[in-house]
Parts: sequence; C-alpha cells; structure tokens
Amino acid sequence: MTNVLQRARVPVETDRLAVDTLRFLAADMVQSASSGHPGMPMGAAPMAWTLWSRHLRHDPQAPGWADRDRFVLSAGHGSALLYGLLHTFGYDLPEAELRSFRQLGSRTPGHPEFGHTPGVECTTGPLGQGLAMAVGMALAERMANARYPEVTGHHTYAIVGDGCLMEGISHEAASFAGHLGLGRLVVLWDDNDITIDGGVDRSCGDDQPARFAACGWHTEAVVDGTDIDAIDQSITRAKSDPRPSFIAVRTVIGQGAPGVEGTAKAHGSPLGDALLAETKELAGWEHPPFTVPEPVREACAALAEAGARERAAWGEDFATFEAACPERAAKYRRAQERRLPDDLTPLLQVADAVPRATRQSSQACLDAARGMLPELVGGSADLSGSTGTAFGELVTRDDYAGTAIAFGIREFGMAAIMNGISLHGGFRVFGSTFLVFADYLRPALRLSALMGQPVIYVLTHDSIAVGEDGPTHQPVEHVESLRAIPGLQVLRPADTAETVEAWRLALKRTDGPTALILSRQSLPQLDGDDLDGDHPVSLEIVATGSEVSLATAVARGLRAEGHGVRVVSALDRSRYAPDPSVTSVSLEAGNTAGWRGIVDLAIGIDDFGDSGPGGEVMARHGFTADAVAARVRDYLDSAR
Repeated sequence: MTNVLQRARVPVETDRLAVDTLRFLAADMVQSASSGHPGMPMGAAPMAWTLWSRHLRHDPQAPGWADRDRFVLSAGHGSALLYGLLHTFGYDLPEAELRSFRQLGSRTPGHPEFGHTPGVECTTGPLGQGLAMAVGMALAERMANARYPEVTGHHTYAIVGDGCLMEGISHEAASFAGHLGLGRLVVLWDDNDITIDGGVDRSCGDDQPARFAACGWHTEAVVDGTDIDAIDQSITRAKSDPRPSFIAVRTVIGQGAPGVEGTAKAHGSPLGDALLAETKELAGWEHPPFTVPEPVREACAALAEAGARERAAWGEDFATFEAACPERAAKYRRAQERRLPDDLTPLLQVADAVPRATRQSSQACLDAARGMLPELVGGSADLSGSTGTAFGELVTRDDYAGTAIAFGIREFGMAAIMNGISLHGGFRVFGSTFLVFADYLRPALRLSALMGQPVIYVLTHDSIAVGEDGPTHQPVEHVESLRAIPGLQVLRPADTAETVEAWRLALKRTDGPTALILSRQSLPQLDGDDLDGDHPVSLEIVATGSEVSLATAVARGLRAEGHGVRVVSALDRSRYAPDPSVTSVSLEAGNTAGWRGIVDLAIGIDDFGDSGPGGEVMARHGFTADAVAARVRDYLDSAR
C-alpha cells in the first residue's frame, strides 16, 4: 500500500507560533464560556502540534477516510485543544463554533462527542475509556490489515492524562494491547503531575512507564514537553517499534500563566481576563482573541493538502485492489457501510423442537453467522464456553486474521475495546459475560449507546435460576437497569426462535447497541397455541425469557378454571403496550420497578436470591406455576 507522507517541515518559528495559537485558542474558548479546562491544552499544545503537523495522516475534507490515522483525546476535559487543532487544520469547525464553546447547540461541547463534531473519533470524558477505545481501534486496524493489506495500514494515537492512567480500565487496556502486540498504537502521556485536588503524589506514586513496559510496551520519556524535536523523534522511534508505545511527556499544566501554572488552579477554571492578558503579554502574543496568525493558517493548509494527496494515493491503491480482487473489494465496501448480506436465511434456520438454553441457541446463531458475515468478530471475558460465544480462530499477535477475540477477565476493558473496534469501522463486534457482571462494563456500554455504536452484548445466566453460585452471581436488578439506558435495545428471548429473531434484530441495527439477555437453563420451544389461548380474553400475562414458558403453564391452569388468558412474550419490553380492556400481569424473574405502572400486577423479585439448585431457588421466590396462579387469583379476587 502506498504511504505518501511527503510533507514540508514547518519552520521553527511557525512551530512556536502554532503552539501559542493552540494554547491561546483554548484559553480564549474557556474564558469566553466562563467554563472549561485551560490547563491541559496550554501544557499539552506542543505535543499535540508535533503529532498533528509531523505524523498524523488525515484529510480534513474527508474525516471519514477509512485509512486515516486515528487520534483520540482520552483526556477529554482538554477538548478545547482538540477543537483548536480541528479549526486550524481546516475541518468544518469555523471560528463561530470556537466562540460558542460549551454552549447549547454548538459543535464544541464540553467534552468531545462522536458524531457531533467533524474529526472527533470517539466520545471521551469518562477518564481512561479513550485509551481503551484507542486500543480497540488499533486492534481493528491490525485485523483489517490481515484481511485487506492492500488498503489498510494506519496508526492510532492517543493523548492521556494522569486521571486516565489512575482509572482501572487503563490497566485492562494496557495489558490487552501489550499481549496482542499492537505496534501501530502510540500513546502520549501528558505527565503534568496534577489532578483536580492537587498534586498526583497525594494519591498515586506509580512508575507509569515501568508499568507499561511490564505489560509489553515500548516506552520513552521526553523530559521537556516544549521540545518539539524531542517529541518528534520519540514518536518516530515509537512508530518503528513492533510493540505498542507509551511516551511520557513531562509538561506543565497551564504553561505560561503566572501564579497558576503547575498547580491545580489551572485545571478546571478560566484564567480570568487579567491573568489571560498577562499570560499573552509574557508570551508576546499581540493578537485579538480567537486569532490564527497567517503563517499558521498557511502551514496547516499545506499540511491539509498533503493529507488530501495521501488520501488520493490511497484511492488509487483501492482502485487497483478493486480491479484485481472485485469480490474482496465488495466485501470490504459492504462491511465499511455496515450492510448485511442480502440473504439471512441460514441464520433463521437454526430453530428446532429440542429444549435448550437460549445461550446455546445463540451459539447456533453465531455458528451460522460466521460464514455469512466475515466482518463479525468478538469473544468473551474468559467465558466463551459458558456464554455460547466460541467463535472461529483466535486473534493472536502473530495472526490477526481470526474472528475470536480473547478479551480476558476484563469486562470494562472488553466493552470499551469493542467500542473502539466499532468506531474504527469495517467490523461488527460482540462481547459476552454473565449478566450479573454487566455492572463491570456498564460505563462503556453507556458510551456505546451515547455514540450510537451497534455493539452487541451477549449477557447470559440471566436470573436466580443460576442456582448454586448464589446471590453474587444471580442478577436481579440488572435487566431493569439496562432498560434504563437510552438507546440500548434490550432483548430477552424465550426460546430458540426468539433467539434467532433477537440476533437478526441486533445485526440489522446500525445506530445503537443491543443487549441479548440469555438463559443458562434449558427452555422448551414455545407453541403459539399456548400463547393465544381461548377467547374472549380477560387476563393477559406478559413475560420475558425463561418466564414465558412458566407463564404458559400458569395460563393453562387458569384457563381450566374458566379464565380467558392470553400470554404475551415481550422479547423487547419497550415495544410492549398493555391492552387496557383486560387485566395485565407481568412475570419476570427480576426487579419489578419498570413493570409497575405498565401492568396491573407485577410479579418479580425485589430482593437478592439464594444459594441452592436453580429450581429450588426459583420455587422459594414464588416462581412456580401454582404459586404464580395463586397470586393472580388473589389479585383478581381483590379487584372485584
């Protein structure tokens, strides 16, 4: 693959001017908004400028170019730095947007938001997740290169802060990236030794380079964060190393602001008019607010033109590839566009009459999908056998062409890495764990929804029927809590046919994530007659997942007593609307908060489970046909 990278070196005096431009654009934005974080951009501007002017391969006129380098600002509170870069390099982010920083309706929100601002690769702000998403992007690049080496070969860069590295997800992400040898990943650490409450030494004394080295990373240190040549040389060496790279760049937060620089005061408050004016005077900055001096504009325009040439060269490479390998090129395009094959029939032919757990039905769906969707990749948090997600050949540091990803026991890291894979493009990704451990990954799942990424979460062992593992492993509130996340499609299938439908819905969805809630225990295949029953109907029992078969058993008993009962299987509770002309009862082995107010009687579990065989635990909590029927009768009697 052609890699042009023919760029004229920016003169030293323009480098200095550009750094001050970024520093004061950020300070002006924060001052104008009376809100924001000026310290990080003012200290990290030299490293950001070095990366963008000498290394980052991108085209501002084509922010979605598939083979662009990715840049992630994991320290998202420094968003003013990223907006300054996007503006000066010619992305569709005019000065008016900088002046509207942090204002309602602007394209310059307080923390970067994917899909909202051109050139922003992912939504960051929750510290550490940007680092993990960058790891996911780097893995996606390696997997894409293994499949399409003719048209894939870019780098992923990230700037992280002290807070990113303190968060536990940084350990998960660093370990995973080192294990897989993601050598086209370069992480720059804004080592300013300050957090919101004060010095880092108040709470952390980690040797961060040693930690990353222990995880298998190449590490370097730049002792002067204003030394552009030293930063440039360090990045150059990192790009040639086969390992992921971690560069500690020693910076001063709020660089140049007297009395504030190097202190926590610079972190999250405007400098104030007087101090900002003094800081500019000391720097010899005589321009009005929001000014980009002409030499900087010219330099960035030339760099942007170089990026456009690089993209054009890639386009020629792709045309050659397409002419030589039209079928592979068509698959590449389809995956990039998130289009499904025309015929999903094989996926819909796995149903039969044999009772099985829906996690097993899900495994059958994955087995069928593997041959149809080569872009489908995923795995589990060390639970593939238990969650029914064994999936093809393993991705390794020696061969990235596989489809199975061993995420290890890193639920949070797994979910954030999946977001990075999805954001990179070209793949559909799933990950799995036990439902009860959805709490471990919830912050990243929330970002899946916020960013509208079609990540698929396979969450199994979905109720107290887990049994002997006890309350620590028995999810009670989890389904309801997942339903509270805006934009998350939560599907709890009742048998194999519904599991097939759940997978079809998940794969068809391209604008948000899906959670598949699956059973450990075997379930019978439903009969439509058991659901509909006799008419007229006076009672409706709505159930989900494993409780649908229980609801049909309850309905049979009540029908024998003369009640007109209909059973509704609510695969997706958000689509359920009760019939106001009949009495409605919900049946779900979980928290009832979301059902109350929807139905007349909500039967569920509002405490924790117990240790013991699953059937006995369910019985103890009233989930037998006799116990449920008795509660329904009592309710009907009291309502008369």
